[in-house]
Amino acid sequence: MDLLRFATAGSVDDGKSTLIGRLLLDSKAIFEDQLAAVEATSQSKGYDYTDLALLTDGLRSEREQGITIDVAYRYFATPTRKFIIADTPGHVQYTRNMVTGASTADLGLVLVDARHGLTEQSRRHAVLLSLLRVPHLVLAVNKMDLVDYSQERFDEIKREFSAFATKLTIPDLAVIPISALKGDNVVTRSAQMGWYEGSSLLHHLENVHVASDRDLKDARFPVQYVVRPKSDEHHDYRGYAGQVAGGVFKPGDDVVVLPSGMPSKIAGIDLFDRAVDEAYPPMSVTIRLTDDVDVSRGDLIARPNNQPAVTQDVDAMVAWMTTTPLRPRQKLLIKQTTRTVKALVKELDYRLDVNTLHRDLDADSLGVNEIGRVRLRTQQPLLVDPYSRNRTTGAFILIDEATGVTVGAGMVND
Repeated sequence: MDLLRFATAGSVDDGKSTLIGRLLLDSKAIFEDQLAAVEATSQSKGYDYTDLALLTDGLRSEREQGITIDVAYRYFATPTRKFIIADTPGHVQYTRNMVTGASTADLGLVLVDARHGLTEQSRRHAVLLSLLRVPHLVLAVNKMDLVDYSQERFDEIKREFSAFATKLTIPDLAVIPISALKGDNVVTRSAQMGWYEGSSLLHHLENVHVASDRDLKDARFPVQYVVRPKSDEHHDYRGYAGQVAGGVFKPGDDVVVLPSGMPSKIAGIDLFDRAVDEAYPPMSVTIRLTDDVDVSRGDLIARPNNQPAVTQDVDAMVAWMTTTPLRPRQKLLIKQTTRTVKALVKELDYRLDVNTLHRDLDADSLGVNEIGRVRLRTQQPLLVDPYSRNRTTGAFILIDEATGVTVGAGMVND
């Protein structure tokens, strides 16, 4: 059974947490005592309905304010597929959490309120999902019950979003009318919207094809840890542990260790308890080489004729996440795969307006939640691919050297 990771996005009060609660409830992924607790809390608050958002809003401050703050991960399965949901916050000041939740997603689920249509935040999230190269996008037009299930209103929002999406990199877009509160078109087709001929949201999530989204062409293995047990049983064992970031590795393959460029062959590939014949994304394995070459954390194993760029100059789109602005000449740490090095902000090319996609070429800084194209110079070389080609080797985070706080997320340009 395969796995789909998807992230919810959209403005505050568009119903993201309620939708996830409805998915969990109608797909029988909630225990009776959980449902009873939510019903009791809803009654104590004086609601005349069961507030399904309480199933995902776990922080006390989230429940008190009726908003999502942190990323809430939820797991459920149907007979067809397993799911990991990242319920990301809608508030502008929590955009960094939205980026975190969406960075590993196969699919982005953007909710809009049928009454209000597209907002600045729903546009911002669509831009972020595009920048993060999330390959599949669903626009769920929620609260259709509050516009009398109007096909005219749905078509109007669909046209507006489709026109906006043509400016973005969205390979696969589906638009589905739903009511998370009433359950219309969430798990089963709605009798209230006979004019809608597409599938329900869950049916779409079960059947969207994601296997071909992985980069299986470019063999990339960032080394996370050198395994040297030095026990009597494994006296001469030397392996390199990490997670496969791209391609397929097999025993006998010719490889090269970067950045040194030392050639070798794969002697074997081990999981925790056994050897395997091949490794591919996102498997975590230990690779053994035939030669005793110098390999350490931060190095990368690749094919001799298919290597990432080894560079100290990085040109990337950066989502800035802190109130202290990003400015040229600023010094930061950059963490890319398993390598962390010092970096200098050389220049800011432009700041992107997420509503109009206008490029402000005169911008001299990036403020919190702003996105721009930035050029960085690193103290040691990084081993990078364009983010459009590999979402692991093409991604990085920026860290404040003094505090250790993550202040930005970047995607390497082509």
